[in-house]
Amino acid sequence: MNYKLFRCGFAAFVTAAFATTAFAEQHVPAPATVQQVFSTTQTHQYVLDIEAAMARAQAAHGAIPQAAADAITAKADVRYAPADEIEQERKLVQHRMVALLNVWRRAIDADARQYVHYGATTVDIYDTALVLQLRRAGMLLLGQLREFELILIDTARAHQGTIMAGRTLGQHALPITFGKKVSTWLGQNRRDIERLKRVLADLDRSAILKGAVGTYAGLGAQAMEIERSFARELGLADPYPDDWHGNRDVFASYALTLALASKLYGAIGQELFLLQMTDIAETSESRASTSVSSSSMAQKVNPSKSEALIHSARTIPRLAEVVLDDVVNFFERDSTVGPDVALREISIQMETTIATAKRLISTLHVNSTAMRENLGRTKGFIMTQRVAFALAPKIGKDEADAHLHDLIHAALEAGIDFRTALLNDPVVAKLLSAEEIDTLLAPEGYVGLAREEVDAVIAHVESMRAKDPMLQDEATGAVRIGR
Repeated sequence: MNYKLFRCGFAAFVTAAFATTAFAEQHVPAPATVQQVFSTTQTHQYVLDIEAAMARAQAAHGAIPQAAADAITAKADVRYAPADEIEQERKLVQHRMVALLNVWRRAIDADARQYVHYGATTVDIYDTALVLQLRRAGMLLLGQLREFELILIDTARAHQGTIMAGRTLGQHALPITFGKKVSTWLGQNRRDIERLKRVLADLDRSAILKGAVGTYAGLGAQAMEIERSFARELGLADPYPDDWHGNRDVFASYALTLALASKLYGAIGQELFLLQMTDIAETSESRASTSVSSSSMAQKVNPSKSEALIHSARTIPRLAEVVLDDVVNFFERDSTVGPDVALREISIQMETTIATAKRLISTLHVNSTAMRENLGRTKGFIMTQRVAFALAPKIGKDEADAHLHDLIHAALEAGIDFRTALLNDPVVAKLLSAEEIDTLLAPEGYVGLAREEVDAVIAHVESMRAKDPMLQDEATGAVRIGR
C-alpha cells in the first residue's frame, strides 16, 4: 500500500471515530495531536465531561435528580470555566479540582449546583481524565505507528534485493540485503502496535469512581452500578472491579510499552547513524540545501534525525521508570510522584519520535553502490562460509573449515585476496574450478532467504493490519481496540 495515499485516509478515520464518542457534543474540537490531548484546555474539558458523565450515571440510578444531571451536562464546556479564572482561583484555594469546580459552579443553576461532584473525590476524576488522555494519545500514536509501518513496508520492498554486508560484533559476517534489515524493524514495529493495543484495552476498563479510599462510600448503595454506567457514558467498557488507584499498574504498562517502542527508534537511529559514517557511507539523511552541520567544518553532514532518535530512546525509558516507581504507593491512595507529568512527556516525546522516524526513513538515501563496494573490503573473505559448504561434501566439513582457516591467515599475511588464495591452493584447485570459485564468491548468490524473508514479514504485517486498528461499536459509537 502506498504510504502517501494511506496517511490522510487513516487520520480522517481516527478523527471520525472519536467524533462518535460521548464527547461529540463538546465545543472543544477533539484533539488531533498528542500535544493537544494534554493541553490545559483539553484537560479541563475532560474533567467537565467526566463530571457530566458522573451526574448522568447518578441520575440514571436515582442518586441525584435528572434535572440536575441535565443542567450539569448542558454546562459541561470549558466556555463556562475560563482558564484564567481557574488559575486565579487556584492561587487562593491551592487545589486544582476545587479551583475548577468553584469557577464552573458559577455558571450552573443554584438547584443543580449542589449536585456537582456529588459524592466524588478528586483522584477519581483526575485518574479517569488521565485514562481518557492516555487512551486518546494511544489511539493517535497507534495511527502514527501504522503510518510508519507503511513506510517500512515500502522501504523493505524497494530494497529487497539491495546487497550489503551483514555485520556481527562490528565485523563483516555474511551478505544480507538492506530490505532484510528493514524487515526486522518492520516486525518489531508491528509487535509494538500489538502491545499498545493491549494497553489500550486495559485503559478501556480503567474508568474509576470508587471514592476517597476506594470503598464507594459517599456514592450510595448503587455505587458499583453507577460506576459501570459512568464508564459507559464516557464510551468505555465496564471498569475493573478492584480499586487500582494505589497500584497504577495500567499507567505503568502504558509508559513501559512506549519505552520499549522507543527502543526500536533508538536501534534504527543508531544503525543509520553508523551506516552514515564517512568510512561506511551506505546511507545518508536528506537535509535541506541551506542546512549547516558545523560552524567550522563545512564538509560535515551530521546525522541529526538519527541522533534525535537515539536521544528519545534514552529519555523516554527514564521517564517510564518514574511511572513504574509509582506502582509502589503509600496505603490506599497516596502518590508522591505526580506521574501524570511523566506520562504526558512520554506521550508527546513519542509522537515527536515517530514523526522524526517517518521523515528519516521516507527520505533516506540508500547508497547501493557503496554497499556493493564495502562488500569487497574483506577481499572476498566474507564468502568463506559458502566456500566451506562447497568443499564439505568432498573433504568433510571439519576439514574444510580447518583448511580455509589456515588458508585465510596465510593470505592475509601475504596480502592477497580470497580468490587468488583459493586458485593458488593445491587442495582447493583440485576440488573447485575457477568458474566454480567465481560463482561461490559472488555475494548475490549467498543471501540465503533474505528476499523471501522480506516477503514473509510484509505478508504477516499486512495480515495483522487487516484486523487493525480499531473496531467501532455500532450500538454505542464507542471506539474499541481490535485484538
